[in-house]
Amino acid sequence: MNAVPEQYISLDEYFKLEETGEIKHEYYRGAIFAVTGASMAHNQIVAAAGGSLDRQLDNKSCQPFFGDFRLKIAAAEVYTYPDISVVCGDVKLDDGRSDTFLNPTVLIEVLSESTEAYDRIEKAEFYRTIPSLREYIFIAQDRPHIERYLRQAHGWLFTEYSSPDEEVVLDSIGCILTLAEVYKRVRFETAR
Repeated sequence: MNAVPEQYISLDEYFKLEETGEIKHEYYRGAIFAVTGASMAHNQIVAAAGGSLDRQLDNKSCQPFFGDFRLKIAAAEVYTYPDISVVCGDVKLDDGRSDTFLNPTVLIEVLSESTEAYDRIEKAEFYRTIPSLREYIFIAQDRPHIERYLRQAHGWLFTEYSSPDEEVVLDSIGCILTLAEVYKRVRFETAR
C-alpha cells in the first residue's frame, strides 16, 4: 500500500473505483490508498502460510481468505485487504456486498518497508476494534520473524518468534505455522 493518500472520495465512489479499476485501494474516512504490487518474498510467504492454513483447516468450520477479499472495520470506517484472513463459522458480509466481510477470527499481514509503520500502528489499532478478532500476526519478509497478538480478557498478549524451528500456535483456530514452512522459499539478502 502507498502510505500517501491518492485522493479523497465518497464511499460510493470508492466502491465504483474498486469494481472498475485495475488496482485495489484501501479506504479510510474518505482517503484512498493504492495497494500496489508485492515483492516475490511477500508472495512466497503468503502462499506458504496460506497453503498451510488451508490444509490444516480442511474439514473445520474455519476458512482462509487471501488478499482479494476486502474487510470492513466498522468502528474505524476502514476498508482494507489483509494478506490472509481466517473466518470461523458463517462469513458475515457487509450489507449488499458479496466482496466485503466483517468477522475475521485471525488476520495476517506480511510487512513491507513501505507499509510497516502503518500496519504496526494504525492498522493494528483498527484491527483491535473488531469484536470477532482473536489473533493477528505480522510476518517480516526481510528476515525470519513472526509476531503474534492474542486477545486476552484485559488486552493483547504479544509473542515473537525468530528461530526456524519455532512453531506459532494459533489457538483460536487450532493451527500451527512453523517458521521453516512459512519461509521455505524465501531467499534473504546477505550482508556484504
